[in-house]
Amino acid sequence: MKTKHNKFNFTKRSLEALPIPVRGKRSCYYDEKARGLGAALTDKGTITFIVYRKVGGRPERMTLGRYPDLSIENARGLACEINAQISQGKNPNQEKSKIRSEITLNELFDKYLEQHAKKHKKSWSSDQSQYTLHLSPWGKRKISSIHKSNIELLHTKIGNTNGIYSANRVLSLLGVMFSKAISWGWEGINPVVGIKKFKEKSRERFLQGDELPCFFKSLEEEPNRCLADFFMVSLLTGARRANVLSMRWQDIDMKSAIWTILETKNGTSQIVPLGVEVIAILSERSHAKESLWVFPSSTSQSGHLEEPKSAWKRILKRADLKDLRLHDLRRTLGSWQAATGANSFIIGKSLNHKTAQATAIYARLSIDPVRQSVNRATDAMLVAGGLKESL
Repeated sequence: MKTKHNKFNFTKRSLEALPIPVRGKRSCYYDEKARGLGAALTDKGTITFIVYRKVGGRPERMTLGRYPDLSIENARGLACEINAQISQGKNPNQEKSKIRSEITLNELFDKYLEQHAKKHKKSWSSDQSQYTLHLSPWGKRKISSIHKSNIELLHTKIGNTNGIYSANRVLSLLGVMFSKAISWGWEGINPVVGIKKFKEKSRERFLQGDELPCFFKSLEEEPNRCLADFFMVSLLTGARRANVLSMRWQDIDMKSAIWTILETKNGTSQIVPLGVEVIAILSERSHAKESLWVFPSSTSQSGHLEEPKSAWKRILKRADLKDLRLHDLRRTLGSWQAATGANSFIIGKSLNHKTAQATAIYARLSIDPVRQSVNRATDAMLVAGGLKESL
């Protein structure tokens, strides 16, 4: 029974100051902030959070977890979720019994990967990496046992240890997974809804003029010519990493100096004009065509290069370059296009950006002004890097 003597605002100080009950007895106290939230105190000094409510006219007691492993704020969050279930006419204890027949997070992810990600996302392997790294410890849990408060804690933890970008990617992945679970017939509520992502700053990093000589010198010194060529082609075309990695000889027209990407991340095709420097690299590589891939790999399952992280680190270390990502090569081309007078629509067309506002304008642009802009930008980079004399 709740009285004014055993109902108060739960705080760390108030809970830890509670008198230990006599041997064999247990005391219950209730929070003023969260309806039904209680703290059961044993004669051993153990405090367990509970929720005590009448459901359908009958008293129901639900155990949440022990303090301090479960914080006061998280206990209040769980109590609010239980109260929401009760307001919807559900019995939380009965709902718990249903969880036993539900799928686990591992099972949900496997279904998401096979039935959605691999069919619709070229970057599905990134989802797999994020899941393995951050979510696999929850793999055996029933999906209804994963609450908003759990996810908020995980989001904060990843933000502190791995950075806000990783934390936001994991949050997005979970949100899509639970949305798919609902569309596949799960009757729960998406626990990600309402959790705010960390505010991200858009990156502005690209290779500056005084950095290009060191970068080009490091590429020249790279013992693996396949990887060095890959990085150079990535820079001079501005194409996405996945598309350059999977570049095929059959999609390249050397005579017209055009590379046709059949499907990009945007779900559209792209025609990429190839400058004389890229054509020279491809001509050199074409003398030893051992596969249908421009950048083949004898160790990868796909047959082409897949993850050039180690080589990228070597390049940066030799060049003494800091905070430069592979994706920044794409941004570098766009930045040098802007510096050599290209407008935003030309840059968007060359990089295959897709926005509702620009789509109609992109569609009317022929490849000629795009080629001219890319050539001007690459010439400027090569001059700055010491690989070409100023015209």
